[in-house]
Amino acid sequence: MKLIAIPEFKEYLIDAMFDCYKWDPKYSDFQTLAKYALVLSEEEAKLIANLTEDLDKETRAAEEFLNTHQELTKVLKIPRKIRKYLASMDNYDNTKHIRLMRYDFHPTTDGWQVSEVNSDVPGGFAEASLLPKLAIKYLKSDKYKSIDFGEILSKRMQDKIKESGTIMFVHCTSFSDDRQVMQFIGDKMSYLGYKSLYGAADHVVFKDKKAISILDNNEGDIDCIFRFTPLEWLKDMKFNTWKGYFDTVTPSCNHPIAIYAQTKRFPLVFDILEKNNISMSTWKKLLPETKEANFAQMDNSYIFKPAWGRVGEKIAIEGACSKEEYESIIKDVKRHPQNYVLQKKFISVPLDSEDGDFHICLGSYTVDGRHAGFYARISKKARIDSDAKDCPVIIEGGSIC
Repeated sequence: MKLIAIPEFKEYLIDAMFDCYKWDPKYSDFQTLAKYALVLSEEEAKLIANLTEDLDKETRAAEEFLNTHQELTKVLKIPRKIRKYLASMDNYDNTKHIRLMRYDFHPTTDGWQVSEVNSDVPGGFAEASLLPKLAIKYLKSDKYKSIDFGEILSKRMQDKIKESGTIMFVHCTSFSDDRQVMQFIGDKMSYLGYKSLYGAADHVVFKDKKAISILDNNEGDIDCIFRFTPLEWLKDMKFNTWKGYFDTVTPSCNHPIAIYAQTKRFPLVFDILEKNNISMSTWKKLLPETKEANFAQMDNSYIFKPAWGRVGEKIAIEGACSKEEYESIIKDVKRHPQNYVLQKKFISVPLDSEDGDFHICLGSYTVDGRHAGFYARISKKARIDSDAKDCPVIIEGGSIC
């Protein structure tokens, strides 16, 4: 595994904006696109793909068990507003919905380790599909290949949605970052003959457990819901029909069953799952030790992680965030320990480049249990958060494409 510089980076940036759905490649004043591509060997790519599928098999078995054992939602600290509707998911049928997840891998002093699964609404679609092809174009070499995540996802959706059906891409419509993710996959589905609609969560209502659009000039039945609004955000929105997402028979990507593995407290039920003959062996091998947030057991070999954090936010890693932020998080942990977990800190092994060392987070996707591609972010800091840069993943000498 290595980082290689992308030639003619300014031109690459322009092409990414106009051809790869990176409409505004900045966060505040920071450039969000890396000057590098992450190169995996064919062996590394296959290893991560196999580990990802093993993790996914365990995760999907776990969430279906948890869906019939609601008493464990208290251990997971699923918000009460959401718990209220989980029992209505007793009609969940995994053959009808599209299950999309992304597992985050890190190279460490103990080999590959996993920090979490983005179970609910993982992003990075165009970055995992188009940026690798663009990087290969600029590298001008036929020795590199890539996996087209968008092709894999769209074909799987095609398998589960009726021909020429209507898909509602549900997202937070005030965020252009969210829209560009939805627009990418929506355009692919439109090309395949589907009708792509773009709306907020409250543009969907439910009748007889079927989804219906109330968008102006686009009212009518929906044949698939593609939800990019996180469930823990959905619960705070002021509309009365959001509970319909839980028991709808309309095919969904992702169905709210994703909530069980999205919480970072998911590892706290591993032992219970194994006592019920659900192996979590791959998770236990790859995930650092995780337990209740307890200051009595806290030392420099552990970090605090919020149960519902996203994009690396509010993870207390001394030295990887500012002193002020670290102290603020610790205060919050003391007030609300149930909202955090204590996790053994792994030692990230950075890769070198002409701009110094970069820490790596390698996201590995699955769609309905099968590996579906890679998405990477790199950072000067050991904590991969909103300051990290999107980095295309390409495979050297591989037959994967």
